[in-house]
Amino acid sequence: MTDLTSLLTRLEALVAAHRTGTPGVYRRWRSPGAGRDLAPNPYGCADAANLLYTLGRLPGEPRARDAFVSALNGFQDPDSGLFREATHHAIHVTAHCAGALELFDARPAAPLAGLAGLEEPGALEGFLDGLAWRDDPWLASHQGAGIYAARHLAGEASPAFEERYFAWLAAECDPASGLWRTGSLERPYRWGDSRFPHLAGTFHYLFNHEHAGRPHPHPAALVDTCLEIFGQDEWPVLGRTVSFAEVDWVYCLNRALRTSGHRPDEARAALEVFADGYLAFLLALDWDADDGGNDLHRVFGAVCALAELQAALPGRIETPRPLRLVLDRRPFI
Repeated sequence: MTDLTSLLTRLEALVAAHRTGTPGVYRRWRSPGAGRDLAPNPYGCADAANLLYTLGRLPGEPRARDAFVSALNGFQDPDSGLFREATHHAIHVTAHCAGALELFDARPAAPLAGLAGLEEPGALEGFLDGLAWRDDPWLASHQGAGIYAARHLAGEASPAFEERYFAWLAAECDPASGLWRTGSLERPYRWGDSRFPHLAGTFHYLFNHEHAGRPHPHPAALVDTCLEIFGQDEWPVLGRTVSFAEVDWVYCLNRALRTSGHRPDEARAALEVFADGYLAFLLALDWDADDGGNDLHRVFGAVCALAELQAALPGRIETPRPLRLVLDRRPFI
């Protein structure tokens, strides 16, 4: 059993350090650097809400909740309905902000007019087919998963749209690896021999499936792939950074294991080995000096990994209250 009480206390203080003088408004970064804007930021506001929810600290007072909703909707372009930020594609920003709004039982203030054309015959399929599945699957998945999550969370995705979305993905999941997309996974990859960017992309489509109650098409193959990536150390920094990579791997392995029951002893052993190293890393980290600890978005990624690990390994991680993964409430991170 590893007690994370001291770490969670530190993380609550870190969220508070990103506040501005306006209720509900947060910065993404605390200190300056290349490409960093210390002004209020959609990821600062969204991830403050996400982190407070995960830690069981989301405010319940109507005035505080309204302040978060107002701050988040203040970043929306009223004409296109999209949210924008310099570091991510607008579809990712839109889905991420819509996900944070959902924590307050709210939606984007304006319709997502910029995504409405995806309802047209063939438009969704053409959009998905045109993503960079081989060259940049990790970042491409921000769009491929975001179009479902954003429109679903805004209440604008028709049942026909959702059926077309999941039918396309079902046909394009590689049966040998459980990764998306078939025909785009040949080695060597752009990153050498590492399949991890494909796994990270797959994570984004998997959480949409989980939210919609749709089974992953080939979960046993995905378990095999997760174990191989970990066993062969295909992503050497895994568990040694403040990032989203850790939740990508943990979530894919744990959810594919739940669905398939495939290689349970090996999967649990891998999760335990990973947890030992990752928890030690986070507990020893100087959060003030670490570059990832300066970025509220990356901190949120790390805490998501902790929440999924706590669920995957009952009795292994002790916290004052159970961590709550936002993906168990709504899609997209």
